[in-house]
Amino acid sequence: MVRILLVDDEVHAVEGIKASVDWDKLGISEVLTAYDILQAKEIFASFDTVDLMLCDIEMPMGSGLELLAWVREHYPDTESIFLTCHADFHYAKQAIQLGSFDYLLKPVPSAELEIVISKAIEKKAEESKKSEYSQYGQYWIQHQPLLIERFWLDILNRIIPSRPESIKQAAEERNIPYSEHMKFIPVFIVVKRWHKTLSMRDEKILEYALQNSAEELLAKLGNYRQLLPFGKGSLLAVLSIEPWTETEAKRLLRSCEAFIRSCRQYFYCDISCYIGHPSFAHELPTMSDLLRAQDRNNVTLENLVFQMDRLEPAQISLREPEFPVWSLMLKEGASEKLASEIARYLEGQTQVSGLNAKRLHQFHHDFLQMIYSFLQSEGIQARQLFSDDESMEMSLNASRSVKDTIAWCRRVIAKAMEYIHTVEQSESVVNRVTAYVNRHLDSALSRDDIAKHVFLNADYLDRMFKKKVGLSVTEYVVRERIAVAKRLLSKSNLPVSEIAIQVGMTNFSYFSRVFKKYTNRNPLEFRQEERSRSEDR
Repeated sequence: MVRILLVDDEVHAVEGIKASVDWDKLGISEVLTAYDILQAKEIFASFDTVDLMLCDIEMPMGSGLELLAWVREHYPDTESIFLTCHADFHYAKQAIQLGSFDYLLKPVPSAELEIVISKAIEKKAEESKKSEYSQYGQYWIQHQPLLIERFWLDILNRIIPSRPESIKQAAEERNIPYSEHMKFIPVFIVVKRWHKTLSMRDEKILEYALQNSAEELLAKLGNYRQLLPFGKGSLLAVLSIEPWTETEAKRLLRSCEAFIRSCRQYFYCDISCYIGHPSFAHELPTMSDLLRAQDRNNVTLENLVFQMDRLEPAQISLREPEFPVWSLMLKEGASEKLASEIARYLEGQTQVSGLNAKRLHQFHHDFLQMIYSFLQSEGIQARQLFSDDESMEMSLNASRSVKDTIAWCRRVIAKAMEYIHTVEQSESVVNRVTAYVNRHLDSALSRDDIAKHVFLNADYLDRMFKKKVGLSVTEYVVRERIAVAKRLLSKSNLPVSEIAIQVGMTNFSYFSRVFKKYTNRNPLEFRQEERSRSEDR
């Protein structure tokens, strides 16, 4: 008996699927329906098993992703398929076909839906058959996966002390089958970068898909397997393969290579896999630390499988970057040539051994020093120029790989030269200053505030502004405030104190002194004279 649950807030969509699918042909004996997450949870509580769930993503009382997280925690036997109206997820649809879930774009043809449901039923049957031959597989089916996941994460994070007796005791207390004589092969899987710009929601969906794809890969390997989240964009597979032979090692290597190829094709990302030594459970924290360090130091190679016992010691044979020459290119405005030279240098270093995360990090800082020194000579505040979100994110990622460093260098050079050109066209800077002043006359407005707005040193801005306008920035602000105050005094009935606030001078006596300095009259005298003039007309 196979039971399926349809979850969608659109009643017509549910009824349409119920009527169009040949459930008998698929071997499904009961079709249940729910129109929101709460109803779906009630159905799960009312039946012994729900074999399949076909679920919409967007629903008013909670998303399908939230429901999936709850189902995975409480009913891990249920296989789930998502529906979506968003064409943006077409690539996720392809990717997910590698794993146990699928994403279908509404409206989905009945024939396609039947094929996907049939595939999910076959996969579920295969997993049930495999579980009969493995006590670990049987335990996985019968108990919450989060319990086992938490056990391994506690070992890796050293919450459970890295001693054989401590791990054995923790396994007994949690009722988890475990033998201290078993050895495990850790495989560290890292997403180096996505090739498409993804929203946080899109990235989360693709991470689900990637994890399911990795689980499909592991299903064919070893006597025991566990896949663990191991930081943003990374997973750690823990495999027990007995006996561990050269043949099995080659089989694992080929499987990881196939996984990387699939990820590049369907997930549009760069992946690296790191295979560690066979280790006892209490040795896994140290081994996982080594794999992470290996990934941090790998700044040149991607979409490859790295085996820890096959690594060659690095030979230091790097040439120094030509920063003096590059500085001259920067001063001459040869931005394209400079970016190409830096890319050629970094790409050339990937062809020799010795370039690691430390050396790339040093290059990062030396490059910044060159850029900052140049901008300072031009009176530009670099920390303001590069404080936008994209520049900050690219800077944080720059030390991860040569590709990321090259992309970051190109952006920094382009943005610096673009702003240099803007500064050289000083009229545009003056226009930005005057517009900014006019928008903020009612606020406290300092020379430094204005300089920050245009990314310039305050003294440098003053010199430029005075050359073009004939006034310093501070003098211009005061004159504009007095001009606005004069218009308000002559054309409105606002109290003088309110007018002072309107032009950013909250101290009334200070406002009166400044006003008199520029008009030879105090504010009240000015208002009376202006009104007398109006009456005479």
